[in-house]
Amino acid sequence: MQYVLVFSLCALAIGWLRPRKGFSAAALIVSLLSIFWLQPLSPVRNLDFWFPLASAGLTCFVWAVTCPGDKRSAGQIVPGLILISSVVIGLAITRYLGPVCCLTPSRPPQMEAVLIGVGFTILLASALYFFLPAKPVFPSITILLLVGLFIVLKSEAIAVHLSGWLRGLTGQSRALASSNDLAWLGISFLTFRLLHTVRDRQAGRLPPYSLTEFAAYALFFPAVISGPIDRVQHFASEMQKAQASMSSPDWPVVRKENTVSGAKRILVGSFKKIVLADSLAFFALNAQNAEQTTSSLWMWVLLIAFALRIYLDFSGYTDIALGTALLMGISLPENFDRPYARQNITAFWNSWHITLAQWFRSYVFNPFTRFARTQYKFLPAWFIILSGQLLTMSLIGLWHGITWNFFIWGLWHALGLFFQNRWSEWSRAHLPGDSISPPLQTILKTSNWALTFMFVCLGWVWFTTPTPEVALHVFSKLFGIFG
Repeated sequence: MQYVLVFSLCALAIGWLRPRKGFSAAALIVSLLSIFWLQPLSPVRNLDFWFPLASAGLTCFVWAVTCPGDKRSAGQIVPGLILISSVVIGLAITRYLGPVCCLTPSRPPQMEAVLIGVGFTILLASALYFFLPAKPVFPSITILLLVGLFIVLKSEAIAVHLSGWLRGLTGQSRALASSNDLAWLGISFLTFRLLHTVRDRQAGRLPPYSLTEFAAYALFFPAVISGPIDRVQHFASEMQKAQASMSSPDWPVVRKENTVSGAKRILVGSFKKIVLADSLAFFALNAQNAEQTTSSLWMWVLLIAFALRIYLDFSGYTDIALGTALLMGISLPENFDRPYARQNITAFWNSWHITLAQWFRSYVFNPFTRFARTQYKFLPAWFIILSGQLLTMSLIGLWHGITWNFFIWGLWHALGLFFQNRWSEWSRAHLPGDSISPPLQTILKTSNWALTFMFVCLGWVWFTTPTPEVALHVFSKLFGIFG
C-alpha cells in the first residue's frame, strides 16, 4: 500500500505542477527511481541494482536503433543520457550515506562498477545513434536479442544455469542457483513495449521521439509492473495533451476532474487488490491445495475462487495504474471490460488483458494470417484461422512462462476460439436472429455466458498448476472421475 500512496503523491505533484518543458523529464525521474525501488531483492549480489540499470540500458539501446537516420541530433539524446546517468549515479552514492542508504533493496555496488555500467550504456547508445547507419538489419537484430532475452528469463532450466554463472562471478555458491534469482521487475511488459516500437519502426509507423520522451514511455512508473501495454504514439499524444491543457482556460477544472477521477480509480483498484483478491488468495486453487483437496465440491470452490482472484488482482493493479496516470492528466488504455460477463470466448479475449490481446493480434495473428492467405492461397480459410490462433494463443501462454502448462493453457483457448468462430459462422447462416423468440434468446444468452465462464474457469486449471500431472489430478477431482 505504501507504493500506491507514494506513486499517487508523485503523480499528483507532477500533474498539478506540470512543468511545460520538463513534464517528460519529471515522469522519467520518478519512473527510474521506481524501478530501482520496486525491484525485488535478489540472492545474487547486486543483481537487484543491475536489473533496473539494464532496463534503462535496453530502453536507450532500442531508442537509438529505432531513431530515423535523418532525425538524429545531439539535442535528442544528450539530455536523456545525462538525466538517466545522474539518477543512477545518485542512487549509487547512497551506499556511502550510512542511515540514508538505500532506495534500492540492497546496498548499491561499488561506485567504480556503477560508473563502468553507466559508461557502457552511454557509449553503446551514442555509438548506435551517431556512428551506425539506420539500416534494417539493426532492428531485426534487436528483435532477436529481445526475444532471446525473454526466452532465457522465462525458461527455468536456462535461468538456473544463468543464475549459477552469475553466482560464480560474484563468488557465491553455484549450488544454490534458482530461476527465482532472476526476478527482473517489469521485463515482460518492457519487452513488449520495446518490440512494438521496433516493429512499428520497420513498418514506418513510428514518429521520432527524444530519448527522454521514449524512456518516460517505456519505464512509465504507473504501468511498470502490470501494464497496460500502451503504444508510444498514444502515450506521446497523451503527454502532449497533458502539457497543452495547462495553457487552457479550463485548466483548473480539468485538473480537479483528473484528480477526483484518478483518486476514485485508485481506491477501487486498491479495494479489489488488497481487500478482495488478497482475501480470496487464502483458499484459491494453487499447487498445494490442489494435491490436498479430495472433495469435488471443494475443488470447484477453489477453482472459482482462483478465477475471481486473478481477475480482481490483475484488474485491481490496472485500476491503480490508470488512476495514477490520470492524476498526471494521462489516459492509459483500458485493460479489462467485464470479461466474465461475456457470452463467447472471442468476446472474453476482447475484454481480458485487452492490450496484450491487441498486441498479439497486431504483431502475430494478423501478419501470420495475411502472409498465409497471400503465399499459400490453396490452404482453406479455416485452416489458416486455426493455425493463426494456435500460434498466437500458445505464444500468449508462453509469455507467462515457458512451461508445458502455460503452453497447454494457450492451446486450450486457441481451440476454444476456433470452435466458437466456426459455430458463429454456421449459426449466422442457419439460425437467423429474428427467427428466435425473446424467451429463447434469453435462454441462449444465459447458456452462452455459463458455457464461456465454465470454459475459462477450467482453463485456469492449466494456468495455476505447475505440471500436467497436477492439472489432470484437479480435473479428475472436479468431475469425480476417481472418486
